[in-house]
Amino acid sequence: MARIGVLALQGDFARHAQAFAEIGEAPLEVRHTRQIDGLDGLVVPGGESTALLRLMDHEPWFEALRGFHSGGGTLFGTCAGAILLARECASPRSPASG
Repeated sequence: MARIGVLALQGDFARHAQAFAEIGEAPLEVRHTRQIDGLDGLVVPGGESTALLRLMDHEPWFEALRGFHSGGGTLFGTCAGAILLARECASPRSPASG
C-alpha cells in the first residue's frame, strides 16, 4: 500500500484527505517538511497560492519537495497546488519556478 500525504497548511486539505479515506487510504496530513520522509506521494491541494507561499516560508519546503521528487516521490497539485509545483509561473513567482 502506498503512503500518501496531503499538505495541510492551508486550503482544502481536509477534502483531499476525505477523498483518499473514501477509497480506503489513510493519508498523512503533512505540516512539516520532515513528514514527507517515507511517503510515496504528496498532494498539494488548492487554496490561495500567495497564502501558501507565506506559510511555506518558515521551512525549506521547495528544497524538500525537489528532493522528494528526485528521489522518486510522486507530487500531485490541484489548483493553487499545481501553480506552486509548476516549473514556470510568472505570478505568483514561486521558488519552484525559479
